[in-house]
Amino acid sequence: MKFEDSKYYKELNSKKIVLPFGDFYFCDKFYLAEIYEGVHLDYSKVKGLMEQIVDFYGADKKIGFISNRINSYSLDPNFYVRIDEEFGKIVASAFVIYSSISYMNATIEKRFSKKSIKRCLLLDEAIEWILNVKELN
Repeated sequence: MKFEDSKYYKELNSKKIVLPFGDFYFCDKFYLAEIYEGVHLDYSKVKGLMEQIVDFYGADKKIGFISNRINSYSLDPNFYVRIDEEFGKIVASAFVIYSSISYMNATIEKRFSKKSIKRCLLLDEAIEWILNVKELN
C-alpha cells in the first residue's frame, strides 16, 4: 500500500518531496521513502536526500525512517554507516516488505546498521511501531 492511500497520509499532515529516484514524505517524527522501480540507491542520492531532511527537521532533531518497499530496487548497504556518521539523525527504521526477496534483503541490511530496524508486513504496523519508539518520545 502506498502511503498516500493509507489513513495516516492525512492524519499525520506530511510534506511530500518528489525526487528523481522516489517519493518521500516528511512527518513530525519520521520520514517515509517509496523508491521507484529499478532504481539503484547509492550514497550520492541518499546524501542529497539527507540534506533536504536536515533543512526540514533541523540539524539536531532525531527522527525515524520508514522504507515502504512497494517497488523493486537495489541499494548499496555500505552507505548506512557513512550517512549515520555524517548526519546522525535516524534513531530507528522500519522496512515494510511485500515479498520474500525483500525480506531477505532487509535481513542483510539489518547487519549494516547499528540502529534498531524492524521488518514489517504492513505499512500500518511500521507507522505504529515508529511512532512508539522510545527514542522519539
